Amino acid sequence: MKEPLSVATYDTTHAHTLYKDFAAFLQEHFDTKVQKISINAGFTCPNRDGRVLRGGCTYCNNASFNPDYCKPEKSIATQLREGMDFFARKYPQMKYLAYFQAYTNTYAPLEQIRRLYEEALSVDGVVGLVIGTRPDCVPNEVLDYLSTLSQQTFLMVEYGLESMNNDVLAHIRRGHTVECSIDALWRTKERGILTGAHLILGLPGETKEALVAQAKQVAQLPIDTLKFHQLQLIKGTEMAHDYRRHPDKYHFFTIEEYIDLICRYIEQLPPEMTLERFTSSSPVHLQVLPGWGLKNYQFVELLKSELRKRQTYQGRLQG
Repeated sequence: MKEPLSVATYDTTHAHTLYKDFAAFLQEHFDTKVQKISINAGFTCPNRDGRVLRGGCTYCNNASFNPDYCKPEKSIATQLREGMDFFARKYPQMKYLAYFQAYTNTYAPLEQIRRLYEEALSVDGVVGLVIGTRPDCVPNEVLDYLSTLSQQTFLMVEYGLESMNNDVLAHIRRGHTVECSIDALWRTKERGILTGAHLILGLPGETKEALVAQAKQVAQLPIDTLKFHQLQLIKGTEMAHDYRRHPDKYHFFTIEEYIDLICRYIEQLPPEMTLERFTSSSPVHLQVLPGWGLKNYQFVELLKSELRKRQTYQGRLQG
């Protein structure tokens, strides 16, 4: 039987040799401490309003990742200031990135987008924007505006790719293709805009070996920052209903399985690609599975311990 993983003490001398983390990325762009503040700007999604589909992606319950202060009835400035109040007591010199997180934050007329982004940038202490969106919701006129804005402030567009398998994307009712994702990333990068990407690991139809193979494709994409999270089953979603009917379609990784996957995955990624996050922790009252009971920092410690044990690191198998 494989020896169980144990939480290791964080060794700061190896912080940036095992993989490039988000702190290192921020240090490249800012000379002060910077924190994201999430915003719900009241956008919707083409998977909800019927332009593509209705009902949203099968795994999606937006309440599972929005902080309590993210309420669309509050102004952008109010949400930002309430978020800042939380951090300012401990870090009075902190600066902030306005993180347009909820739903699809380029899915609106350009003038509405412009007004919301510029309201965020007008708040004292905000030094840039991170814009979460879908790859099928970035027309060229929006990217052209963002390109201009990125010359005035820090700006990154973060795409929910979720999977690099078209059959899997169709099964979760994502409503776009892998080809659409690749096109959006390149059109964004060609305009000099920083790109982020998000992938869910373990969706129905994806095996561990297929995901390890996926890493080679992801390594070729123009991605500056990459987020992973493990498949989670969230109450109130279509996926939760489907799981009750067809549990055999699903496999939820154990911690050991997932750490093994991440180790093998990041060995194939270029060392300059920032790995911003490996897991997501939804509120306990919404989470059905897998229920690891770990904080994000605890998972990171386990991952680093395993990388050292294997004597491996991000980019080891590159090329």
